[in-house]
Amino acid sequence: MSLRLLTACFFCLCLQAATLAQQPKKISPDLFGIFFEDISYAADGGLYAEMVQNRSFEYSPTDRKGWNALTSWDYLTDGFGYGNISVESSSPLHPNNKHYVLLTIEEPGQKGIGIRNNGFDGMVIRKGAQYHFSLFAKQESPGAGIATEVSLQNNKGEILAASKCSINNKEWKKYELTLTADGSTDSAQLVIRFTSKGSVALDMVSLFPEKTFHNRPNGLRADLAQTIADLHPKFMRFPGGCLVHGDGLGNMYRWKNTIGPVEQRIEQKNSWNYHQSAGLGYFEYFQFCEDIGAKPLPVVPAAVSCQNSGGTWRIGGTGQRGLEPDELKTYIQDVLDLIEYANGSKDSYWGAKRAAAGHLEPFHLEYIGIGNEDKITPVFKERFQKIYAAVKEKYPAVTVIGTVGPAPAGEDFELGWQFANEQKVPIVDEHYYEAPAWFLSNQHRYDHYNRNLSGVYIGEYASRGNTLGNALAEAVYMTSLERNADVVRMASYAPLLANQQHTSWNPNLIYFTNTRILPTVNYYVQQLFSRNQGDLYYDGLVSFAQKDSVLAASCVKDTRTGDLIIKIVNAGPAQTVADIQLGSLLAKNASAEVQVLSGEPGMKNTWEHPETIVPKMAAIQPGRKMQYDVIPYSLTVIRVKK
Repeated sequence: MSLRLLTACFFCLCLQAATLAQQPKKISPDLFGIFFEDISYAADGGLYAEMVQNRSFEYSPTDRKGWNALTSWDYLTDGFGYGNISVESSSPLHPNNKHYVLLTIEEPGQKGIGIRNNGFDGMVIRKGAQYHFSLFAKQESPGAGIATEVSLQNNKGEILAASKCSINNKEWKKYELTLTADGSTDSAQLVIRFTSKGSVALDMVSLFPEKTFHNRPNGLRADLAQTIADLHPKFMRFPGGCLVHGDGLGNMYRWKNTIGPVEQRIEQKNSWNYHQSAGLGYFEYFQFCEDIGAKPLPVVPAAVSCQNSGGTWRIGGTGQRGLEPDELKTYIQDVLDLIEYANGSKDSYWGAKRAAAGHLEPFHLEYIGIGNEDKITPVFKERFQKIYAAVKEKYPAVTVIGTVGPAPAGEDFELGWQFANEQKVPIVDEHYYEAPAWFLSNQHRYDHYNRNLSGVYIGEYASRGNTLGNALAEAVYMTSLERNADVVRMASYAPLLANQQHTSWNPNLIYFTNTRILPTVNYYVQQLFSRNQGDLYYDGLVSFAQKDSVLAASCVKDTRTGDLIIKIVNAGPAQTVADIQLGSLLAKNASAEVQVLSGEPGMKNTWEHPETIVPKMAAIQPGRKMQYDVIPYSLTVIRVKK
C-alpha cells in the first residue's frame, strides 16, 4: 500500500472517529431537580411563611413529649386583670380542627387579658413592612362586642405595630387586620388583648408577611423560596420521603387532608418529632412548582406504613403494616383523585376543587411516585401492584416511579429491582447516603445498567458532608449521571432545607434561620449542574492525560439555546490539563463564559463566612481544539454560546 493511500486511510479513520465522537445521545431533559421534605422544620417555621406557631392549638404530646394545646402561647394577666383560659373542643370551628381557646375576661384591668405567641424562635419584623393578621373568633357571652387589641412587640414590650377590632359575632367569624411596623426586631411577639368583659373563643390565629414569594396568599417565605428557585430545578419531589408513609398507618400522609381552606385541613404528627399544620399543602406545593418552573413529582404512600414505625429499626424488627382490602380500595381512589386534582378540567370533581383554590388550568402532572424506601415484602408488593395497575389503566400518560429500598445495594435493593422489572415499572427510585470515596469509586455504576428495563430516579443522595471535598465528589458523580442520563432520568440531592436551630439530619443543601440563609458548597455544585443542563450528551470530547477517579468531565448541549456546556471536575490535589475537542460543533463567532468553584477540600461555607466558596466568573475564547488548565479541587463549567 502506498504511503499516500495509507495516509488517506488514516485520515478517513480519524475523521470517522471524530464524527462518531460527535454523535449525540438523547438524555433526560429533567435530570436535575430538588426534593422537599418537611424535615428539620423545613415547612412550618421554614418555607411556609406563617409566623405563628401552633396557630390552631392542635399541638399535643403525640407530636413531642411535653407539648400541649397551649405550647408556644403565654396567658397574659399583667395590669391587674383577671379571668381564665381553657382549651375546648365542644363547639369547634370545623370538625377537622378540634381544639380552640376560650378566654373569659372577668376584669380587664389596665392592659386587658390576653395571649402571646413567640412564633418560631421569635418573629422577624421590619420597619415599614406590612403584616397580615387574622383569627377566627366568636363571642361566647351576651352583651356588646369584646374590644380587642392586636400588637407586635419587641422583647422589651415596646409596641412596633398595633390595630384594634371588636369581636361581636355569636358564630365563628374571620377577623382580619393589617399591621404596619414602625420599628424592627428579630424577636417580636404577637400579643392579643381583650379590654372589655366577656368570653371569647379563638382559633386559627395567623400572621403572615405581606410580601410572600410571588405575593401568594397563604404563601412562602420569599427569600428562602427564591434561594430554591435560583437552583433552576427541572422538577420537585414532595412532600417527603419517610414523612410520606409515616409512623404507622394512622400517620400516613393523605393529600386530601392538606387542601381547601386552611382551617379545614387536618393537622398531624410529623414523623420527625414535631407537628405538621398542613398549611403548606398539596395546592401550595403544585403552585410553587409552577412558580419556579419545576415539574411536580408528588410521592404517595404505597398503602403501607414505614418499616421503622415505632422505632423498630432500633431492634431490627419491622413496623411495616398494610391497609386492609376495604381501606385499600378507598386509598387507590385517593391516588386517582390526586391525578384528577392536578390534571382534571375545572369541570371535573377534583379539578373543580383545584379551580376553587384559584387555579383554573391543570398543573400538568407527568410523574407520580408510589412508595418510599419501603421494605420489599409481600405486603408491600401486593398493595403497590394494585395501585400501579389502577394508575396505569386510568392515566397511562402519567409515569409511575417505584421504590427499591433505602440503600444502593442489599436485600431490598435486589428484591425491589426484581419486582420492578416483573411489573415493568417505568422508573424506580434509588437512594444512597455514602462517603465521598463511594461516589468517586462508583462513577461507572450506571454505564452497564440495562437500557431495556426500568429507568432510574436517584431521589435522595448526599456524600455525608458539606465541605468542598464532599461537593466535588458529588460533582464527579453527577458527570456520570449526565453520561448515563438515558437511563438515569432524574436526580435530587437530599435533604433540601434545615432550620439551623432545629436540625434533624445532616448534611443538608441549604441551612437557614429566621433572618439568614446559608447555601452550602453542595448547593453551588447542584446549581451549576442544574442551571447548565442539556438534553443531548456528547461522548469523548474531553479527555485527560491520565486516568484517575478524581477526574471527570462531561459535555452536553441545550438544544433550546444551542449552547454547548462542558463540566470538568478535579477532586484531587494535582493540577492537570483537559483536552477539549469541539471540532465542527463550535459555531462561528462563538463566545464562552467560565464558572469555577474551587478551594481547599476541607473548606465549607459557614455562618461567619457564608461565601467562603462560591462560583467565580471568567471569560475565555473557545476554539475547536482547546487545552484547559484544571486547578486542584475544582469544578469548572464552560458554557459555549452560539
